[in-house]
Amino acid sequence: MIRALIVKGYGINCENEMGEACRLAGAEPEFVHINEMIKPSFSLTPYRLLMLPGGFSFGDELGAGKAFANRLTYASQLKNDLQAFVDDGGCVLGICNGFQLLVKLGLLPSGSQQSATLAPNDSNKFENRWSHHIVCDSRCVFTKGLEKLYLPVRHGEGKLLFQSSSMAKELSEKGQVPLKYADNEGNPTQSYPDNPNGSPDAIAGICDPTGRILGMMAHPEAFTSILQHPSWTRKREIAIREKKPFDHIGDGLKLFHNVVNYLEDQT
Repeated sequence: MIRALIVKGYGINCENEMGEACRLAGAEPEFVHINEMIKPSFSLTPYRLLMLPGGFSFGDELGAGKAFANRLTYASQLKNDLQAFVDDGGCVLGICNGFQLLVKLGLLPSGSQQSATLAPNDSNKFENRWSHHIVCDSRCVFTKGLEKLYLPVRHGEGKLLFQSSSMAKELSEKGQVPLKYADNEGNPTQSYPDNPNGSPDAIAGICDPTGRILGMMAHPEAFTSILQHPSWTRKREIAIREKKPFDHIGDGLKLFHNVVNYLEDQT
């Protein structure tokens, strides 16, 4: 069984949902506190999947994810271990604050240095809503075979800003943009509130060149069952009237199934 490490502690508050999503997808979740991870004796070797949940790590001091990134960079060798973990075939999922952490560490989008950041939303307020996403052709192992997702977002600093104005296009051309915000018709959009933060080119998530590190602002772990959908009763009634099967799997769980199946195939 695939062992999934789920980080917890110091303001991280979505670890239980992340663990349940891993369990439902067939992985074995293990929770490890930040303090344990930065010890010299800690090793990522036993794990094949690393989960960086959402929340407000270290109270978002210095900006979302920045204090956590500093701790990993200057208080341990874990930043280098993370890259070695991926090079050895491991997968990493950073959601919301976890995405912010990966960007501040420089592991996304380039994997070498920080070339992007996540800034306050254009609305200048915390966004808590459901958003449509389209899945783009990319290297990402988490989104293979998927076409669209409907997921909750809840963040105050989710706008991607790149070091250069051409980087968004370059990442798309390199297959490192697996997710984009979309309108009700499934078209990428810059319009608020369909694009909840104003990220350029409607980018809702990016992956590294290997496709095994994914960072995204939406919360797939918060939609593993159709019962979490805001209109699940209507969907059920429509299915009954049209005599169609009623799918109980939430869109978010599909990402977890994908990565667990990928890792099982590799081993």
